[in-house]
Amino acid sequence: MARRITVGAAQLGAIQKADSRKVAVDRMLALMAEGQRRGVELIVFPELALTTFFPRHYVENLDEADHWYEAAMPSNETAPLFEAARKYRMGFHLGYAELAHEPDETGVVRKRRFNTAILVNPDGKIVLKYRKVHLPGHAEFDPARKVQHLEKRFFEVGNLGFPVVRSPMGRRDEGINMGMMICNDRRWPEAWRVMGLQSVELVMLGYNTPSINQEAKGWEAHHLRVFHSHLSIQAGCYQNACWGVGVAKAGIEDGAELFGHSIIVNPQGEIVAMADTWEDQLVTHDCDLDMCTLGRTSIFNFAAHRRPEHYTRITSQVGAVEPPVV
Repeated sequence: MARRITVGAAQLGAIQKADSRKVAVDRMLALMAEGQRRGVELIVFPELALTTFFPRHYVENLDEADHWYEAAMPSNETAPLFEAARKYRMGFHLGYAELAHEPDETGVVRKRRFNTAILVNPDGKIVLKYRKVHLPGHAEFDPARKVQHLEKRFFEVGNLGFPVVRSPMGRRDEGINMGMMICNDRRWPEAWRVMGLQSVELVMLGYNTPSINQEAKGWEAHHLRVFHSHLSIQAGCYQNACWGVGVAKAGIEDGAELFGHSIIVNPQGEIVAMADTWEDQLVTHDCDLDMCTLGRTSIFNFAAHRRPEHYTRITSQVGAVEPPVV
């Protein structure tokens, strides 16, 4: 009997700076209700789904930005999502800004800020947390930019790695191997491979990607923004024989255009479902998890074919170096 799960990619239209948490949560609840009617067992929401993409708004004192972050999960504002999960027997993925008080690398307990995603099971229990590792953008106000991209100011680099968990979800009481990444992580093959080495079957990722590269060092056609996003996800799924659910915010948010194009991708790298609006939109697919078997037992049979002794440069070096001159 095939191992299947019906997954929903719950794209959100723009969330403006003035919108409250309740506005965002109510829209997500509507998508969950629609998902229940369509048989969805796991619904995936975007990166920073509770707020506008606030790293475009500079603040001098980070404490003044605390209202963008969640100090507890669930909170009073987000509790209805957990209640809906229990009511519909539906798991969900949620991206949000996390405010934590915990030890840093030196052991000092302090206020810390992360771009975070959680996976919640149908019992309303958090079974996995991920914090974004590959933070793009810059840390200081850049007067040359029309729109700021201050993720390096508002967030620390994630400290949880790329974990994969096996947990029951939907009709799959035996569990599914699930992992998460956020936005820019999708462009880094190392992130996919670390999860592939944990036999991941389903990768969830949220993003808020602008239609125009505001800091392009050369000309980049608009259509390539979407192409490169899809290419990264499709390659990651193919090369690690897993399903991928990439879910965006879309539309004009605080004057900035986000390109949307949320997708579900199968283990052979094919897009099997895609959003076609800039609004709140649910796209679904009945994912056959047995499709993961072909890749991981043939061309991407890691145990048979990987040669990690030749990959040491990947983890020992950060920037590129010039090759020898001969």
